[in-house]
Amino acid sequence: MAYVINDGCVSCGSCAAQCPVEAIAPGDGKYEIDPDKCISCGSCAAQCPVSAISEG
Repeated sequence: MAYVINDGCVSCGSCAAQCPVEAIAPGDGKYEIDPDKCISCGSCAAQCPVSAISEG
């Protein structure tokens, strides 16, 4: 299951830098994960400083 970013996102971009498949991009007020590209590796969640990423 793909990971998702909740509204706690502070748009720091650290998750996007960690994503090995470039599934994360800036969205409307927060970063967003493309579920079709996400490989559910969890690298982004481990990098998030505000714990705004979880399995969807």
